[in-house]
Amino acid sequence: RALMAEARKQKVVTQLGNQGHSSGDIRKCVEWIRDGAIGKVHTVHAACGAVHTRVNELPKRSEKPAIPRELDWDLWQGPAAERSYHGMYLPGNWRAWRPYGNGTIGDWVCHVVDPSFWALDLGAPSSIEVLDMVDFDPKKHIDTFARGSRIRFEFPAKGERGPVTLYWYSGVTKIPRTKELDPGKKPPDTGAVIIGDKGAITHGSHGAGGVRLVPDAAMKAYKQPKQSIPRTRGHHNDFLDAIRNGKKAGSDFAEYGGPLTELAMLGIIATNFPGRKLAWDGANTRFTDCDEANAFINSPYRKGWSL
Repeated sequence: RALMAEARKQKVVTQLGNQGHSSGDIRKCVEWIRDGAIGKVHTVHAACGAVHTRVNELPKRSEKPAIPRELDWDLWQGPAAERSYHGMYLPGNWRAWRPYGNGTIGDWVCHVVDPSFWALDLGAPSSIEVLDMVDFDPKKHIDTFARGSRIRFEFPAKGERGPVTLYWYSGVTKIPRTKELDPGKKPPDTGAVIIGDKGAITHGSHGAGGVRLVPDAAMKAYKQPKQSIPRTRGHHNDFLDAIRNGKKAGSDFAEYGGPLTELAMLGIIATNFPGRKLAWDGANTRFTDCDEANAFINSPYRKGWSL
Protein backbone atom coordinates (compact mmCIF):
# COMPACT_ATOMS: atom_id res chain seq x y z
CA ARG A 1 0.00 0.00 0.00
CA ALA A 2 2.90 2.38 0.77
CA LEU A 3 4.39 1.85 -2.70
CA MET A 4 1.00 2.29 -4.34
CA ALA A 5 0.41 5.55 -2.47
CA GLU A 6 3.89 6.86 -3.23
CA ALA A 7 3.56 6.01 -6.92
CA ARG A 8 0.35 8.04 -7.06
CA LYS A 9 1.87 10.91 -5.11
CA GLN A 10 5.03 11.17 -7.20
CA LYS A 11 3.21 10.47 -10.48
CA VAL A 12 6.01 8.21 -11.65
CA VAL A 13 5.82 5.35 -14.13
CA THR A 14 6.04 1.94 -12.45
CA GLN A 15 5.77 -1.64 -13.69
CA LEU A 16 5.39 -4.90 -11.74
CA GLY A 17 7.65 -7.69 -12.98
CA ASN A 18 4.84 -9.98 -14.16
CA GLN A 19 6.32 -10.07 -17.63
CA GLY A 20 3.47 -11.99 -19.20
CA HIS A 21 1.12 -9.07 -18.66
CA SER A 22 2.52 -7.57 -21.85
CA SER A 23 2.08 -10.73 -23.95
CA GLY A 24 -0.31 -11.30 -26.81
CA ASP A 25 -1.78 -14.44 -25.21
CA ILE A 26 -3.03 -12.65 -22.10
CA ARG A 27 -4.75 -10.07 -24.27
CA LYS A 28 -6.35 -12.86 -26.26
CA CYS A 29 -7.56 -14.50 -23.04
CA VAL A 30 -9.07 -11.26 -21.75
CA GLU A 31 -10.74 -10.58 -25.11
CA TRP A 32 -12.29 -14.05 -25.21
CA ILE A 33 -13.72 -13.73 -21.71
CA ARG A 34 -15.10 -10.27 -22.44
CA ASP A 35 -16.55 -11.64 -25.68
CA GLY A 36 -18.56 -14.16 -23.67
CA ALA A 37 -16.69 -17.18 -25.04
CA ILE A 38 -17.31 -19.14 -21.82
CA GLY A 39 -20.30 -17.22 -20.50
CA LYS A 40 -20.33 -15.80 -17.00
CA VAL A 41 -17.20 -16.85 -15.12
CA HIS A 42 -17.84 -18.18 -11.62
CA THR A 43 -14.76 -20.27 -10.73
CA VAL A 44 -11.01 -20.09 -11.35
CA HIS A 45 -8.51 -22.84 -10.50
CA ALA A 46 -4.92 -21.55 -10.61
CA ALA A 47 -1.71 -23.33 -9.68
CA CYS A 48 2.06 -23.47 -9.70
CA GLY A 49 3.89 -26.74 -9.24
CA ALA A 50 7.06 -25.17 -7.82
CA VAL A 51 7.80 -26.30 -4.26
CA HIS A 52 9.34 -23.59 -2.09
CA THR A 53 9.79 -25.17 1.33
CA ARG A 54 12.70 -25.73 3.70
CA VAL A 55 10.99 -27.63 6.52
CA ASN A 56 13.81 -30.19 6.62
CA GLU A 57 16.39 -27.44 7.08
CA LEU A 58 14.71 -25.71 10.01
CA PRO A 59 17.02 -27.40 12.59
CA LYS A 60 20.01 -25.70 10.93
CA ARG A 61 18.85 -22.27 12.09
CA SER A 62 20.88 -22.64 15.28
CA GLU A 63 24.11 -23.19 13.32
CA LYS A 64 26.48 -20.23 12.93
CA PRO A 65 28.86 -20.74 10.00
CA ALA A 66 31.29 -18.01 9.03
CA ILE A 67 29.96 -15.21 6.84
CA PRO A 68 31.68 -15.13 3.42
CA ARG A 69 33.98 -12.11 3.05
CA GLU A 70 32.20 -10.97 -0.09
CA LEU A 71 28.78 -10.84 1.60
CA ASP A 72 27.42 -7.91 3.61
CA TRP A 73 25.06 -10.03 5.69
CA ASP A 74 23.54 -7.08 7.53
CA LEU A 75 22.64 -5.36 4.26
CA TRP A 76 21.42 -8.60 2.66
CA GLN A 77 18.86 -9.15 5.44
CA GLY A 78 17.17 -5.85 4.68
CA PRO A 79 14.27 -4.99 7.02
CA ALA A 80 13.90 -8.56 8.34
CA ALA A 81 14.66 -9.29 11.98
CA GLU A 82 18.36 -9.94 12.66
CA ARG A 83 19.44 -13.58 12.58
CA SER A 84 22.66 -15.57 12.21
CA TYR A 85 24.04 -16.14 8.72
CA HIS A 86 23.59 -19.50 7.03
CA GLY A 87 24.21 -20.48 3.43
CA MET A 88 20.82 -22.19 3.26
CA TYR A 89 19.16 -18.79 2.93
CA LEU A 90 20.80 -17.92 -0.40
CA PRO A 91 21.33 -17.39 -3.25
CA GLY A 92 17.89 -18.39 -4.57
CA ASN A 93 16.73 -20.29 -1.50
CA TRP A 94 15.54 -17.06 0.11
CA ARG A 95 12.19 -17.58 -1.65
CA ALA A 96 11.39 -20.42 0.74
CA TRP A 97 12.19 -18.53 3.95
CA ARG A 98 9.46 -16.27 5.34
CA PRO A 99 11.73 -13.55 6.67
CA TYR A 100 13.00 -12.96 3.13
CA GLY A 101 10.65 -14.53 0.57
CA ASN A 102 7.02 -15.34 -0.06
CA GLY A 103 7.05 -18.98 -1.13
CA THR A 104 5.31 -20.35 -4.18
CA ILE A 105 2.29 -18.12 -3.56
CA GLY A 106 4.23 -14.87 -3.64
CA ASP A 107 6.47 -16.06 -6.45
CA TRP A 108 3.75 -17.18 -8.86
CA VAL A 109 0.29 -15.72 -8.16
CA CYS A 110 1.15 -12.53 -10.05
CA HIS A 111 2.08 -14.62 -13.11
CA VAL A 112 -0.69 -17.22 -13.10
CA VAL A 113 -3.69 -15.31 -11.75
CA ASP A 114 -2.92 -12.22 -13.86
CA PRO A 115 -5.28 -13.15 -16.77
CA SER A 116 -8.29 -13.72 -14.50
CA PHE A 117 -7.50 -10.69 -12.35
CA TRP A 118 -7.48 -8.50 -15.46
CA ALA A 119 -10.37 -10.03 -17.41
CA LEU A 120 -12.74 -10.18 -14.44
CA ASP A 121 -11.56 -6.99 -12.71
CA LEU A 122 -11.40 -9.03 -9.50
CA GLY A 123 -10.01 -6.39 -7.17
CA ALA A 124 -9.88 -7.26 -3.47
CA PRO A 125 -11.35 -10.53 -2.16
CA SER A 126 -14.00 -10.51 0.56
CA SER A 127 -12.58 -13.61 2.23
CA ILE A 128 -9.57 -15.92 2.20
CA GLU A 129 -9.38 -19.44 3.61
CA VAL A 130 -6.56 -21.99 3.59
CA LEU A 131 -8.31 -25.30 2.99
CA ASP A 132 -5.33 -27.68 2.98
CA MET A 133 -1.59 -27.62 3.64
CA VAL A 134 0.88 -30.46 3.15
CA ASP A 135 3.56 -31.19 5.77
CA PHE A 136 3.14 -27.87 7.53
CA ASP A 137 2.30 -26.78 11.06
CA PRO A 138 2.26 -22.99 11.54
CA LYS A 139 3.37 -23.39 15.15
CA LYS A 140 6.46 -25.41 14.18
CA HIS A 141 7.30 -24.33 10.65
CA ILE A 142 6.48 -20.61 10.62
CA ASP A 143 9.87 -19.70 9.12
CA THR A 144 9.14 -21.50 5.85
CA PHE A 145 6.21 -22.70 3.71
CA ALA A 146 4.18 -25.86 3.07
CA ARG A 147 5.06 -28.39 0.35
CA GLY A 148 1.56 -27.91 -0.96
CA SER A 149 -1.48 -25.80 -0.20
CA ARG A 150 -5.01 -25.03 -1.38
CA ILE A 151 -6.40 -21.56 -0.73
CA ARG A 152 -9.86 -20.22 -1.52
CA PHE A 153 -10.42 -16.55 -2.31
CA GLU A 154 -13.98 -15.25 -2.65
CA PHE A 155 -14.74 -12.12 -4.67
CA PRO A 156 -18.09 -10.32 -4.46
CA ALA A 157 -20.17 -9.46 -7.52
CA LYS A 158 -18.95 -6.37 -9.34
CA GLY A 159 -20.73 -4.48 -12.09
CA GLU A 160 -22.25 -6.98 -14.49
CA ARG A 161 -20.02 -9.78 -13.15
CA GLY A 162 -21.35 -12.20 -10.58
CA PRO A 163 -19.36 -13.49 -7.57
CA VAL A 164 -16.19 -15.43 -8.37
CA THR A 165 -14.35 -18.10 -6.38
CA LEU A 166 -10.62 -18.48 -6.98
CA TYR A 167 -8.78 -21.59 -5.80
CA TRP A 168 -4.99 -21.40 -5.59
CA TYR A 169 -2.86 -24.58 -5.53
CA SER A 170 0.82 -24.54 -4.58
CA GLY A 171 3.55 -27.14 -4.94
CA VAL A 172 2.44 -30.76 -4.66
CA THR A 173 -1.25 -29.79 -4.37
CA LYS A 174 -2.69 -29.91 -7.88
CA ILE A 175 -5.74 -28.57 -9.71
CA PRO A 176 -8.44 -31.28 -9.69
CA ARG A 177 -9.61 -32.58 -13.02
CA THR A 178 -12.80 -30.73 -14.01
CA LYS A 179 -15.63 -31.98 -16.23
CA GLU A 180 -14.93 -29.26 -18.80
CA LEU A 181 -11.63 -30.84 -19.90
CA ASP A 182 -11.35 -33.34 -22.73
CA PRO A 183 -11.27 -37.00 -21.63
CA GLY A 184 -7.73 -37.97 -20.69
CA LYS A 185 -6.51 -34.36 -20.55
CA LYS A 186 -4.98 -33.14 -17.31
CA PRO A 187 -5.28 -29.61 -15.93
CA PRO A 188 -2.09 -27.54 -16.13
CA ASP A 189 0.57 -28.11 -13.47
CA THR A 190 1.39 -24.41 -13.65
CA GLY A 191 -1.46 -22.41 -15.12
CA ALA A 192 -5.21 -22.07 -14.71
CA VAL A 193 -8.65 -23.36 -15.61
CA ILE A 194 -11.21 -20.55 -15.88
CA ILE A 195 -14.79 -21.85 -15.73
CA GLY A 196 -17.92 -20.08 -16.93
CA ASP A 197 -21.52 -21.17 -17.31
CA LYS A 198 -20.96 -21.87 -21.02
CA GLY A 199 -17.48 -23.41 -21.09
CA ALA A 200 -13.92 -23.08 -19.88
CA ILE A 201 -10.48 -21.72 -20.77
CA THR A 202 -7.12 -23.21 -19.87
CA HIS A 203 -3.76 -21.46 -20.02
CA GLY A 204 -0.22 -21.64 -18.73
CA SER A 205 1.84 -19.09 -16.85
CA HIS A 206 3.44 -15.75 -17.68
CA GLY A 207 0.68 -14.22 -19.75
CA ALA A 208 -1.76 -17.07 -20.34
CA GLY A 209 0.69 -19.00 -22.51
CA GLY A 210 -1.05 -21.58 -24.70
CA VAL A 211 -4.49 -20.15 -23.95
CA ARG A 212 -7.35 -22.16 -25.46
CA LEU A 213 -10.99 -23.02 -25.02
CA VAL A 214 -11.81 -26.51 -23.77
CA PRO A 215 -12.87 -29.01 -24.85
CA ASP A 216 -11.06 -29.03 -28.19
CA ALA A 217 -14.37 -28.96 -30.04
CA ALA A 218 -15.18 -25.59 -28.47
CA MET A 219 -11.85 -24.15 -29.61
CA LYS A 220 -12.39 -25.34 -33.17
CA ALA A 221 -15.90 -23.90 -33.32
CA TYR A 222 -15.09 -20.53 -31.73
CA LYS A 223 -14.96 -17.48 -33.97
CA GLN A 224 -12.41 -15.24 -32.32
CA PRO A 225 -13.31 -11.56 -31.90
CA LYS A 226 -11.31 -8.72 -33.39
CA GLN A 227 -8.45 -7.44 -31.27
CA SER A 228 -9.74 -4.83 -28.84
CA ILE A 229 -6.73 -4.50 -26.52
CA PRO A 230 -3.62 -2.80 -27.96
CA ARG A 231 -0.61 -5.10 -28.26
CA THR A 232 2.79 -4.14 -26.82
CA ARG A 233 6.41 -4.67 -27.77
CA GLY A 234 7.08 -6.62 -24.56
CA HIS A 235 7.11 -5.79 -20.85
CA HIS A 236 10.29 -3.73 -20.77
CA ASN A 237 9.30 -1.75 -23.84
CA ASP A 238 5.84 -1.18 -22.40
CA PHE A 239 7.53 0.40 -19.37
CA LEU A 240 9.85 2.53 -21.52
CA ASP A 241 7.04 3.57 -23.84
CA ALA A 242 4.99 4.67 -20.82
CA ILE A 243 7.89 6.88 -19.68
CA ARG A 244 8.30 8.41 -23.14
CA ASN A 245 4.59 9.01 -23.64
CA GLY A 246 3.67 10.07 -20.11
CA LYS A 247 1.19 7.22 -19.71
CA LYS A 248 0.74 4.37 -17.23
CA ALA A 249 2.41 1.04 -17.88
CA GLY A 250 0.15 -2.00 -18.14
CA SER A 251 0.99 -3.36 -14.69
CA ASP A 252 1.67 -0.14 -12.78
CA PHE A 253 1.90 -0.38 -9.00
CA ALA A 254 -0.86 2.05 -8.12
CA GLU A 255 -3.77 0.66 -10.10
CA TYR A 256 -2.94 -2.91 -11.08
CA GLY A 257 0.35 -4.47 -10.00
CA GLY A 258 -0.08 -3.44 -6.37
CA PRO A 259 -3.58 -4.91 -5.91
CA LEU A 260 -2.52 -8.11 -7.70
CA THR A 261 0.49 -8.47 -5.39
CA GLU A 262 -1.71 -7.79 -2.38
CA LEU A 263 -3.83 -10.80 -3.32
CA ALA A 264 -0.78 -13.03 -3.00
CA MET A 265 0.20 -11.45 0.33
CA LEU A 266 -3.27 -12.11 1.74
CA GLY A 267 -2.90 -15.77 0.84
CA ILE A 268 0.41 -15.91 2.68
CA ILE A 269 -1.06 -14.33 5.81
CA ALA A 270 -3.91 -16.85 5.71
CA THR A 271 -1.44 -19.76 5.84
CA ASN A 272 -0.87 -18.83 9.47
CA PHE A 273 -4.52 -19.68 10.17
CA PRO A 274 -5.36 -22.88 8.25
CA GLY A 275 -9.02 -23.82 8.25
CA ARG A 276 -10.13 -20.39 9.35
CA LYS A 277 -12.10 -18.20 6.95
CA LEU A 278 -10.78 -14.64 7.18
CA ALA A 279 -13.03 -11.72 6.22
CA TRP A 280 -11.08 -8.98 4.43
CA ASP A 281 -11.94 -5.27 4.30
CA GLY A 282 -9.79 -4.08 1.41
CA ALA A 283 -10.84 -0.45 1.66
CA ASN A 284 -9.52 -0.24 5.22
CA THR A 285 -6.68 -2.77 4.85
CA ARG A 286 -7.77 -5.02 7.70
CA PHE A 287 -9.31 -8.34 8.59
CA THR A 288 -12.62 -7.72 10.30
CA ASP A 289 -12.71 -10.95 12.28
CA CYS A 290 -9.11 -11.78 13.22
CA ASP A 291 -6.85 -9.38 15.10
CA GLU A 292 -4.09 -11.99 15.03
CA ALA A 293 -4.09 -11.82 11.22
CA ASN A 294 -4.00 -8.03 11.29
CA ALA A 295 -0.69 -8.25 13.13
CA PHE A 296 0.87 -9.66 9.94
CA ILE A 297 -0.21 -6.78 7.70
CA ASN A 298 2.54 -4.41 8.81
CA SER A 299 5.45 -6.47 10.11
CA PRO A 300 7.97 -4.49 12.18
CA TYR A 301 11.01 -3.25 10.25
CA ARG A 302 14.52 -3.53 11.62
CA LYS A 303 16.14 -0.30 12.82
CA GLY A 304 17.42 1.72 9.90
CA TRP A 305 14.92 0.26 7.43
CA SER A 306 11.70 2.04 8.37
CA LEU A 307 9.64 3.78 5.69
